[in-house]
Amino acid sequence: MTDQPDDDLDPLERSLLDRIGKLVAEPHREHHEPMMAATLLEAQITSRIIDHTARWLRAVHALGHYTIGSAGHEANALVALSLEPTDPALLHYRSGGFYVARSLQAQHQGTTVDNPADDILRGMLARSTEPIAGGRHKVFGHHVLSIIPQTSTIASHLPRAVGLALSFDLANDASLTWPVNSVVVCSFGDASLNHSTAQGAINWASNLAFAGRRVPVLFVCEDNGLGLSVPTDPDWVAASVRSRPAIDYTRIAGTKPSQALTELPAAIQRVRDEGRPGFVHLETVRYLGHAGTDVEAAYRSPDAMRTDLERDPILFTAQLAMDSGVCDATEILEWYHDLRSTIRTRALELADEPTLTDAAEVMEPLTPMVKLRGTSVAESPSIVSSDRLTLAQSINRTLGDLLTERSKTIVFGEDVGRKGGVYGVTRGLQKKFGDKRVFDTVLDEQSVLGLALGSSLNGFLPLPEIQYLAYLHNAEDQLRGEAATLAFFSKGQYVNPMVIRVAAYGYQKGFGGHFHNDNSIAVLRDIPGVVIASPAHPADAGPMLRACVEHAASTGAVCVYLEPIALYHTTDLQEPGDQEWTADTSSIGVDPIGGRVHGDGNDLTILTWANGVYLSRRAAKSLSDAHGINVRILDLRWLAPLPLDQMLSQADITGRVLVVDETRRSGGVGEGIVAELVDAGFSGSIARIAGKDSFIPLGAAANHVLLSEEDIIRAARNVARTTTAADGS
Repeated sequence: MTDQPDDDLDPLERSLLDRIGKLVAEPHREHHEPMMAATLLEAQITSRIIDHTARWLRAVHALGHYTIGSAGHEANALVALSLEPTDPALLHYRSGGFYVARSLQAQHQGTTVDNPADDILRGMLARSTEPIAGGRHKVFGHHVLSIIPQTSTIASHLPRAVGLALSFDLANDASLTWPVNSVVVCSFGDASLNHSTAQGAINWASNLAFAGRRVPVLFVCEDNGLGLSVPTDPDWVAASVRSRPAIDYTRIAGTKPSQALTELPAAIQRVRDEGRPGFVHLETVRYLGHAGTDVEAAYRSPDAMRTDLERDPILFTAQLAMDSGVCDATEILEWYHDLRSTIRTRALELADEPTLTDAAEVMEPLTPMVKLRGTSVAESPSIVSSDRLTLAQSINRTLGDLLTERSKTIVFGEDVGRKGGVYGVTRGLQKKFGDKRVFDTVLDEQSVLGLALGSSLNGFLPLPEIQYLAYLHNAEDQLRGEAATLAFFSKGQYVNPMVIRVAAYGYQKGFGGHFHNDNSIAVLRDIPGVVIASPAHPADAGPMLRACVEHAASTGAVCVYLEPIALYHTTDLQEPGDQEWTADTSSIGVDPIGGRVHGDGNDLTILTWANGVYLSRRAAKSLSDAHGINVRILDLRWLAPLPLDQMLSQADITGRVLVVDETRRSGGVGEGIVAELVDAGFSGSIARIAGKDSFIPLGAAANHVLLSEEDIIRAARNVARTTTAADGS
């Protein structure tokens, strides 16, 4: 045995190595094929040494940024070796053993990948050479290994996993990203099981399977009995899941690797063959605290921590390797020390590799997603010259054309199928395209977005509908924490293109109260890389929807398409029967990028969008006829990115700007518009009016907190009067 210094061994290392040194091979026990046992041991020990190395880097060399580790959870390597290396995986932040095992498994099958220890260490050191996130975060991900990076700590990746699994059932051909018989695996902690996202995803999978749908997803709950410092009842995970219908529950002890290597492949094969969700309850143990700064002694007894040392999964895998004839205890100890030295040396070498150097480099994965291309979009092929379409009809026609032209486009949500939507926007589409292209989901917005997140990974271009803007807030982290971050934390190797249609805003003449009239979109505007479109006029609706689809398809962007409910079926602008709020063929083929100008007045520029356009155009007539104030209105149309050049040029023409903002005064879009004008150096007069900082009440009381034509006329007169006096006119 090589003479190895052990004076700097961590107490956990010393405990493990002392116990391994006392093991004796017993070949008569259950054992496995030597290569499998050797690979499992290598994966688990490599992962453990990486965790110790991360702490050593911080303590001795002041290097590294992320010391939360996988120590004690290495039994998840058993799951990796029971799957195919092409099965897509969405991993918990303690699934280091899985990551190493998948890499070794792929290498054994001839796939060329880097050393998995290098990958993980680069992530901990935030090196830009790290293969998936490029130093933006420490995540387990690798495109070649079909490991989709996750930053979630609360199981928010589970709806995506279920959506990806369901997408295999939607396919009518084999042109998918992964083999059609794939199993989608997602791992998470026992504490995360209590989060609404996890419960919703598991319920959704159960619901689908109960209804006979194929959902080949494998939930892996890595149960170490602790959530931060809060204990989990040892019977809770089983009690929570076993009673759910149509889910195949399997309990696996990480201390019984031989049994696990028999039961896990069988459980996974059932998921693969039957398409029913599987749930693996993997018993693990947590070492080294929750994270590097966690002091377990503050909330755990010494006896409990000592008892856990007897449950070290590596100890039992070492016994399996010895029983299988792979090696003896002395060889394991020598190999451990050699590998430990090698990984430490390599870690210091990797510390010399580059980091992200400036904001442009950090944001590079987001850049193409917010650069809309200016191009004319032809009229919808199904629109004939005799048609005059409302906003709802224009969207409906365009959706139908997109479904015809793009075989991987799918439309789904609550009530969108047979009913055709609450407002008829998807009416007739399911009948024409079938229930695998246009269909209803469970009434859960996390599941709606989860299907978009998952199916888009598998080659689909989803067009989900959120029935009301207020409902989006139930699931907004699926956009912020999952959809928008994927390209950022994978350097664009994984993207989830989608166009999310949202029935939005207020002005429903008293219907529904705040849950059906919501004018808050602040949560969308501050998500990096998300494009927000909001058409007001039917002539813009189709081209802008097409532009979103083209942009999502070409760049992988997440686009949110906000539809003003109150204008869905509006036909007239000024007088009954004028049909000015409908579109015909001549008005459809417009450039959908940027804003659209209405009017050519030189007295005042109004910047607005959606319902604000309708109200401002009505107000413009009164301003001209009754007050001699001639305005021009810039319908912004795009709220992210804002059409800054047009905003400034239209503002400069008059030198006077009124921002008409139907969202709330605090946190509303108007704040951003004014700030951008000021930052751009606009020196004229600026005023803004906005909705009140209030929820929208029921009935006519809503008019007290929403903008009106009278508000616009009054504010416009004030701006014009003030600036005229200041000019000395």
